Order: sequence, then structure tokens, then C-alpha cells
Amino acid sequence: MPQTREEYLRLANDLSEHSRLYYVEASPTISDVEYDALLAKLQRCEDANPSWGVDWSPTKRVGFAPVSSFPKITREVPMLSLDNTYDASELRAFHDRVVGGLGDEPLQYVVEPKIDGLGIELTYRDGLFVLGSTRGDSLTGEDVSSNLRTIGGLALKLREPANLVVRGEVFMSREAFAMVNEKRMADGEALFKNARNTAAGTLKLQDSSEAAKRPLMVTLYEVLGADQEESTITSEYQQSHFETLARLRALGLPVSDHNTVASTWEELIAAVEGWAESRHALPFEADGLVIKVDNYAQRAKLGSTSKYPRWAIAYKFPAEQVTTTVLGLSRYVGRTGAVTPVADLEPVELAGTTVKRASLHNWDQVERLGIGKGDRVLIHKAGEIIPQVLSVAEKVSEKVFAAPTECPSCGSTLVREEGRVALLCVASMTCAGQLQESVEFFAGRKQMNIDGLGEKLCGLLIDAKLVSNVADIFTVEAEDVENLDRLGSLSASNLVEAIAVAKRDATFSRLLAALGIRHVGSSAAKVIAQKYTRMAALFELADIDDGGEAFLEGLCAIDGIGAAIAQSLFDFLHDATNRSVLESLAERGVDPVESIVAKVEGGLSGKTFVITGTLSAPRGAFKARIEEVGGKVTGSVSKSTDYLVAGEKTGKSKLSAAEKHGVEVLDESKLEALIAG
Repeated sequence: MPQTREEYLRLANDLSEHSRLYYVEASPTISDVEYDALLAKLQRCEDANPSWGVDWSPTKRVGFAPVSSFPKITREVPMLSLDNTYDASELRAFHDRVVGGLGDEPLQYVVEPKIDGLGIELTYRDGLFVLGSTRGDSLTGEDVSSNLRTIGGLALKLREPANLVVRGEVFMSREAFAMVNEKRMADGEALFKNARNTAAGTLKLQDSSEAAKRPLMVTLYEVLGADQEESTITSEYQQSHFETLARLRALGLPVSDHNTVASTWEELIAAVEGWAESRHALPFEADGLVIKVDNYAQRAKLGSTSKYPRWAIAYKFPAEQVTTTVLGLSRYVGRTGAVTPVADLEPVELAGTTVKRASLHNWDQVERLGIGKGDRVLIHKAGEIIPQVLSVAEKVSEKVFAAPTECPSCGSTLVREEGRVALLCVASMTCAGQLQESVEFFAGRKQMNIDGLGEKLCGLLIDAKLVSNVADIFTVEAEDVENLDRLGSLSASNLVEAIAVAKRDATFSRLLAALGIRHVGSSAAKVIAQKYTRMAALFELADIDDGGEAFLEGLCAIDGIGAAIAQSLFDFLHDATNRSVLESLAERGVDPVESIVAKVEGGLSGKTFVITGTLSAPRGAFKARIEEVGGKVTGSVSKSTDYLVAGEKTGKSKLSAAEKHGVEVLDESKLEALIAG
């Protein structure tokens, strides 16, 4: 056993190196028995000399005491998502944009298998691991350092002192996942469905000693700030991503052995096609490839949008497809009243989950496919998320499921509007099938903004018969809800306070948008509310006994309001049940008046814009700036449109409409110049 602290540190360093050789290099130089003996010696030394211990000791991987919750961390640089593509033509469009942005500069991509795991960020200070966090919402994650320390391949101490923030993926190999499930089967426990969810769940375990029992792995793929002069990745490795990964490996950190490079479109598509076949030979699940421009200076030149870097893209492999039997057909009613068909299926495993239902989109699709009970169908996951029926693989039934004529929830006659494929239930205020989503929508942040009234609580209030329409929300008392699913008095008080705040801060435009009237979104609600400042004014206009002529004429005179919006609002106000709910809202103090906003006069007064495509900031930000200088933003291109602001991925239909009507097309820089001038 070590007799001095220097000998202890030497042993700890030696064991760290053996761990790196085993987990990162897959080339151990001692046997497991020898390693375990040395680890036991180190543990005895630490027990005898507590003051000698260091946080990066290999003995610390066994886990610490359970924690009650994970602290939140806020990062300065968000963990941006990558734009996705699923076919070669979209990948070619990405390549063409990169080439166009770089001109004649030599180009090299790094092609990396996209590990199906959980995104993490690691921080090292003076070569020591000090913090590990989950991706979270990109800016805010959770500190899961205690669980990350249990991963054998994650270096607790780098081979050289360095200050790094590095990002990667935590995952479980196919072999490790199978071993975990074999043990669970032997113990009589339910089996895990897939490796990705198992890894994510393990990283969120409150007891890190339990996390240590599950064999997680980590692969790192990006150094934050590696392209900056102040980076501790030395200038020798500041030129490219591929060189930086080599530097990470030299520091003792795990990086992928499967990364390749490509310099031309032909090389890139060959790499993609090759991986589509060989990915199943990888020791882990890979759901696609990540393709990145290698050179850091070129990355800076290409830049990023508000959501995605322009120098990288994720190419997703085609979703898995399986066949199964149709057991029946369910009819679901959504918030807008659309009744959609969903196939009930014989349970089948697809992309790591058990699928029992799959979307059929609409009733025209049911008829086109000719689906009936007992048929064998081919299903897949769109974007590997939503199961969908692709085709009938084997026709067994002589019958085809018929489209309903009545709402499956309330029995109202279904209608189909001209130009739409959806069957609609128009009893929006009384249909139980629409109630849950209607209440959720009404309470949403962009509508009435009732903080805390989300899906679960809406369901509890409806099930308890406390809410049968949106007006009932404003009769809820704390004592009504504090015992619902053990919510408690604090949650009940918070809800009642949030309802009171929403009532106090409501505007007519937000109330109008919150009602979920077909075609009446937030933009239409705002301009209607500016002319008719409260609900009573709309009632008065709608009640004129002229068949709605005055109402339709009055609304259509508002810039941006067409016949479809006006007719939909007129029909809504003339429904007796809707009228009753609106009157109940007013009785309960929800009858807001809209403040009149003075018309902005500026350099773009009288000019109409349409914004489309992907820009460097959310479209709402550009809309606000245009309106600040007197311009107006609408949703579709017409002869009255002056400018089309077109970002990346602009649809052909809007460009064609702009050409047809002689509308000037602006990129972001031209828009900036127009606003400034």
C-alpha cells in the first residue's frame, strides 16, 4: 500500500490511465483481476488516509449518496439543435448552400455517426472534471455530475492540465443493453424498451450508486470555443474540427473511431450510402449521420440561424418499417373539431417502442388505401416519432372503414368545408371530445396565459366536473382543487391566483384568439379588436336582422380580414351555446376592452410584407421591427403585397406567387437596409 501521498497520487494516476486504455482505447495492458487488486489497494489507502483523497480518484466512480433533485445550470452558449434531412435531394441542397457560401474555397466535411443517446456538456478546470450537465432546453440543463462520474470512459482527470467545455452523447451499447435486460429478466423485472431511453433514465437516477451499476458510455464530438483564439485547445489544433478531435483523444477523452471525411458531393453521398448499410454493425444504435464543415474559419463565415448552424446538418436514416394487423379504427376529435382516423393495431415493436396505433391522416386516405378490419398494413415512424400507415400489405377484409357522419363524442352532424379534407364537428363549446384541448388552448401562454393550467390540471378539472366550458375556469375555488390528485393547498392557491391574474390582464384580442374560432388566429383577433374594442360591439353588429350582411361588410372592411374569417366569426356568435358561454364569461368578469393603438407612421407606412423561410432570428422579431416603422405583415402573397422577405428554405409557392404579382423579393440584408432607410 502507498506509504506517502506522492505514492498514492502515482497509483491513482496509473489506475486512471489503465481505465482510459480499457474504456477509450479498448486496449488494456493489465487484466481485470490486476486492475481490481490495484483499485482495492487505492481504496484501502484512502480509507487509512482520508486527507490524501482527490475528487478524480477512480474509486469515486462507484457513486455517492442519493440526491433529492438535480440543480439547474444556465449556460452562456446554447446547445443548438441541428437541421434534419431525410433524403439525398435535401442533403444536396445543404451542400449547394455551403458551396455557395464559401465560393471557391476548398471544402472538407467530417461525417460522424449520430449516436442515439442523451446530449451532455462537460466542464474541465485545470484538467479536472468539475461539472456535467444535460442538454435541457439548450440554455438550461441539470447538473448530473454525480452520475457522469460513474461512467468508466469519462476522464475525471485529463492527461494534461486544460480548461475545456466539451459536448457529447451518453449512450448504452447494444451489448450492454442486452446484458441489463437479461439481468432484469432474471430478477423478474419489466424489460427496458430501448437503449436510448435506458441511458437517459440512468443519467436521471437520484442514486448515483444505482447509476454505477448500469454500463453507460460517452463519446465527445465538439469543443466549445475551439475556434476561438482564447481556447485552451492550442493553436496547432485550432484550424479544424477533425484536428480538435485528435487533440481530445490525446488528452484522454473518448471520441468516435468511426468518423470519416469527404471533400466533394460524390464523396459525401458515397459515405452516406455506405453508412446506411453498415450502421447495423456499429456497437451502438445510430439513427443517422452528423455532417459538419471541418474548417472553423469557414464555419464562422457560414454562420447560424436562430435555431441551427448553417455549417452542419443531421442526415436521418429512413425510419424502420414493419407490418402488423389492423384490429379496428378509432375516431378522435381534436381542438379544431377535426375528426381523424387512427388505426388500432396488433402490438408490434418499431424503432424501439411498442406501437398499438398509427395515424391514417384523414378519411380520404382511408378510402384510398381501402383499409378494413383484419388487413395487414405496413407502418413506419414519420421522423421516427409518429407511427403512420404507409400501405396495405395484404388485403384480408372485404370491407373498408366508412367515414363517420356524426361526431363520435357529441353526436353532432359532421361537415366538410369546401377545399378541406377534414370532417369537422362544429359544436366546439359543447363537444366533450374537444373540451380538453379547447381548455388547454384557452389557457395557453399566447391566449389567456393562465400559468400552470396545463394538460394534466385541465384533465383533472374536467374529470371532476368542475369545468364543462372555458367560462367555468373563472368559478374555480382553491378548496375545489386542493384534493385533486393530491395537488395540495399551495398548488390550488397558485392556480386560483393565476386565474385572477389572467382575468385582470386580459385584452379583447387575446380573449377572441383564445376561443379557438376557426380561421380567427391571434393576428386576425388583433385587427378585429382594434376596430370593435369589446365583445358587446360584435354582438350588436351580429344581431342586426339582415342575414349578416352588415356584419360581413363591416369585418371585411378591415385590412387583412377576408370573407372566410368574417363568416366563421358570424357563425360562432350565432350559435346559442357559444353565445351562452360568452355571456357567462362576461358575468364572471371576463369582458375586457381593447386599448386602441395609435397608427404608426414611419418610412414603411402603407407597405405590406410577407415573411417566409428561415432567418437569423424568429419571424416575430422581424415582424415587430417592420411594424415599428409603419409596415404591415400578412401571411400570404397577393397583389396587395409589396415585399416578400425570403429566408432559407423558402417554399416555391410563395416565390411563384411573388413572381405572378410582381412582388419584390428581399433577403435579410436588403430588408435591414429598407428598415434603416
